Amino acid sequence: MAENDQEKTEPATGKKREEARKKGQVAQSREIPSVLVLLSAFSVFYFAGSWMFSQTTDLARTLFLQMAHWGATSEDAHVMFWYLFQRIVLILAPLVCVVAIAGVVGNVAQFGFMIVENVLTPKFSKLNPIAGLKRVFSVRGLVELLKSILKIIIIGGISYATLKGEMDQIPGLVDQDVWSILSFFGRVALKMGFYTCLVLIVLAGMDYLFQLWKHERDLRMSKQEIKDENKQREGDPAIRARIRSAQREMAMRRMMQSVPEATVIITNPTHLAIAIQFDRGMYAPKVLAKGADRVAARIREVANESNIPIIEQKGLARILYKEVEIGQFIPADLYHAVAEILAYVYRLKGLVSA
Repeated sequence: MAENDQEKTEPATGKKREEARKKGQVAQSREIPSVLVLLSAFSVFYFAGSWMFSQTTDLARTLFLQMAHWGATSEDAHVMFWYLFQRIVLILAPLVCVVAIAGVVGNVAQFGFMIVENVLTPKFSKLNPIAGLKRVFSVRGLVELLKSILKIIIIGGISYATLKGEMDQIPGLVDQDVWSILSFFGRVALKMGFYTCLVLIVLAGMDYLFQLWKHERDLRMSKQEIKDENKQREGDPAIRARIRSAQREMAMRRMMQSVPEATVIITNPTHLAIAIQFDRGMYAPKVLAKGADRVAARIREVANESNIPIIEQKGLARILYKEVEIGQFIPADLYHAVAEILAYVYRLKGLVSA
């Protein structure tokens, strides 16, 4: 049984998942953001490639034409550098922005926004070469190697198939100008890229399912771990029992301390005892204490020590014990029955005083 309790066969609890998330341990496929970045880059080249190419050639033409007019002073160098910087940023801005957004979306879509608390904390265990070798030759390392080999095969196969389909057009490029040749190879490269992305999307989906399965397996807990977590969350049952016992003892002590203030004790006669208080300033009698069996016997003992009258009234005692809590006033439907007992007690006290 002890061995079964230690086997990690149970799904992770919410607390375990939250702790793992805080440490950055989530189901994550690196292939999804990679393929989205690649697809977005090819999309930018497809829709804005002509504009980027024309801007680049225009920049090169401007540099060659203006180079003779620029001097060798530091001010001229500053102007040239600033001009180049602005033009290059303008040309690359669509590509950089779209690729950055794709990378963020590829990660957020998997596990949402996440702040890792100890991401900047240095872990010297990562510098251990033995631990590094273990990671390389682990199951995860083997899976990553297989994925890399599979991607190489996919890219190589798609490239070969695409180029083979375009081979009959290559001889005709001899009579074409430079721009036509560049346009042809650009179109072929885009076709290869999109076909590759389509296949890599399927591979990324399969990798995500694998990472999700592996993450759930790594988070599994043993039955003993779940018990320990419940104890930590709710407290040790033994400690809770001792606390409840102490609370009951304190409540019992306070209740017994209030018995001497009672006007009368109503019993049934041995199993139940209810201490009733009433004076001229109260609008209704109030239950100060009540108990059964041993507690009832203790109430009677305190009442005898304090010279409080004890009246046997079986039916009324049962109703008061069942329906009225300690510290509450008795309900209106019991006024008459209790009033008769109080009147008898007052007459009894009057006779004793006389």
